[in-house]
Amino acid sequence: GSSLKFAGPAEGLDYKTFIFPGILGMTVLFAGVFSAVSIVWDREFGFLKEMMVAPVSSWSIALGKVLSGTTIASFQGVFILLLAPFVGIHLTPWMLVRLLPLMFLVSFSMTGLGIVFATRLKSMQGFQMIMNFIMMPMFFLSGAMFQLSQAPTWMDILARADPLTYGVDAMRAIMVTDLAPRFSLFTDVVAVVLISGVMITIAVIAFGRQV
Repeated sequence: GSSLKFAGPAEGLDYKTFIFPGILGMTVLFAGVFSAVSIVWDREFGFLKEMMVAPVSSWSIALGKVLSGTTIASFQGVFILLLAPFVGIHLTPWMLVRLLPLMFLVSFSMTGLGIVFATRLKSMQGFQMIMNFIMMPMFFLSGAMFQLSQAPTWMDILARADPLTYGVDAMRAIMVTDLAPRFSLFTDVVAVVLISGVMITIAVIAFGRQV
């Protein structure tokens, strides 16, 4: 059917090589978002209330949560990068100089997304269920598994609205030089920076309003 028209990478490109940036994106997505579960945990056991009465601002606590989640997600991404040679991707120093800050920004935005939902969901089970419901479509629509160049119009619109799309496209542009990116690297990086800024702003505001 028509769905098979965009199911794979470009001709001549090993699928393992094509999918590797998508796996990297999936890693930082899941690690970043689920790091925010600590907020739900802290609220359930009353520790969050104790933190909020400490002589520090709520935004600094929220920023600390974001940075800790970002660090965890980034380190997990680095471990995935160590596997790159096994799928035919030979990382150069110049690639790493661009890739590591980008991965940090993607982790930053995904952690912010998790915190936005963690401030509104009251149970661990609810958080895990809702985030799985959100993250799987995000991963699927990001182009991590297949090219979106021939996707139906409705899917293309959803993919452009997916925050992960630009991170995956940028990482693939850096690592897989034989494949033209969907957007320019500049466009991807600007989008990732803007998304990160929006996510952290919403996360800090949402965190402050829960108390």
